[in-house]
Amino acid sequence: MGLSASLFLRQTQSLVMTPQLMQSIQLLQMTHFELNQFIAQEVEKNPLLEISAGEGEGSLENAHEHGHGHDRHDHETGHNEASGDRYGDVSSEDGSGDGRDEKNALDWYEGTGTISAAKISDDLDTGFENVFPDDMPPRRADAPELAGQWKSMPGGESGDDYDLEDFVAGHLTLRDHIQQQLPFAIGPAADRLTAVHLLDQLDDAGYFQGDTEEIAAQLGRSSEAVEAILQSLQLLDPPGVFARSLGECLAIQLRQQDRLDPAMAALIDHLDLLAKRDFASLRKICGVDDEDLLDMLAEIRKLNPKPGAGFEGGHSEAISPDIVVRPATAGGWAIELNPETLPRVLVNQTYFNTVSKHCPKNGNDHNFLSECLQNANWLARSLDQRAKTIMKVATEIVRQQDAFLMHGVDHLRPLNLKTVAEAIKMHESTVSRVTSNKYMMTPRGLFELKYFFTVSIGSAEEGGDTHSAEAVRHRIRQLISSETPEAVLSDDDIVLRLKGGGVDLARRTVAKYREAMNIPSSVQRRREKRALAKLTPA
Repeated sequence: MGLSASLFLRQTQSLVMTPQLMQSIQLLQMTHFELNQFIAQEVEKNPLLEISAGEGEGSLENAHEHGHGHDRHDHETGHNEASGDRYGDVSSEDGSGDGRDEKNALDWYEGTGTISAAKISDDLDTGFENVFPDDMPPRRADAPELAGQWKSMPGGESGDDYDLEDFVAGHLTLRDHIQQQLPFAIGPAADRLTAVHLLDQLDDAGYFQGDTEEIAAQLGRSSEAVEAILQSLQLLDPPGVFARSLGECLAIQLRQQDRLDPAMAALIDHLDLLAKRDFASLRKICGVDDEDLLDMLAEIRKLNPKPGAGFEGGHSEAISPDIVVRPATAGGWAIELNPETLPRVLVNQTYFNTVSKHCPKNGNDHNFLSECLQNANWLARSLDQRAKTIMKVATEIVRQQDAFLMHGVDHLRPLNLKTVAEAIKMHESTVSRVTSNKYMMTPRGLFELKYFFTVSIGSAEEGGDTHSAEAVRHRIRQLISSETPEAVLSDDDIVLRLKGGGVDLARRTVAKYREAMNIPSSVQRRREKRALAKLTPA
């Protein structure tokens, strides 16, 4: 077969991923914090973009309001220029003006042109008798409990905007707490510098994560000296700090309580057996009877495995729900977007019209403004579309999980992305992006949107309804929590109980769910329950 070149036309359809389309997709999966950061960057680059300061603030007029359901997004198409005089008119270049500046300047002089000290004192309120007036109301920072008594008095501060956060003491971190103790625990300056370097190796739980030999090599000191400084730091408060393992943390606390005897040291060395609830082996290793072992376990439970957890760590952001669901007065559910998480981006069309009049057509300045206007309008439309998409997905989730909102987790229905996507006529990938890192506040609590999507578990009865995996895990947790030391349920027993309730589940699936919930096996649970029963007085 011979090869030849030829020309022909072909018509095809394809999706071109433009940069704006890619950014629109990224906006869907952004969290509230990430979205605010992105908008702040766009506002910094685009002079036509502004962030609304809220209702009643600024002189924003001709702003269009777009809404879907209960959400509202403001897009500004115009600004009124600031009119009127705020600080007084000044004389123009031709000498015109109202002469107020000249009059104010002459008020400082007497007829001879010399400055009057009494006049300045009166005008600037610099009299000595006015420095500490007797009737001065207390400032909010001086006495917050008295600030409210001066609301109705002239010159007194209003207590309406009183904020307790103005008087909250700063949070004490673990590092600050230990640094306060270093001058009393470490004497020489070189040892104190080494101690500060060791302090940098602490994690949030108070454990030492460094290597003493590496630190000694870095600082040019002997490993014995660094080890001695570390042991001195282990005596600081809170007890157990600077430990390198859980066993060492518990041993430090027991040593400070003078309770680290040979039997307790043997128990600390075999914490793995304690985790397995193998009390028979622990009795042999420690050489104690049942009563002494129970006393030792009671002392272990009183210790703090994370000595640094009680101090302020990093600043964490509180989760703000994107959707709020409330019972409606007429029945059903009222679904609305949280106005606190809705970004309000305004497009200043008036500024564009004013500046573009003075720019030559097809010039660089005019092209720059046109591009800024196009990007600003695109961002406003994308944010509006993002809010509508979130609202559609949330509405369908609430419709599908109405029984959960009414009766609890036992009635959580199995749900997947395809079901929601087909109901709202969108693609599964779009629904997946919308449900990522989005939260819904319901009468049952705060849940991530992904929580409502669980796999389906078949029914034990022919033609019965399927069950949600989360609801089945909740049933397993309830069955195990209601156990008694004499009747601990094995995985096979749980399978039979679930089948009696209409849930068809395999034994290996029960074991997988149990391990995912950090629930030990039936043998370990039986040991622990019997030990607790002996420890608890009748």
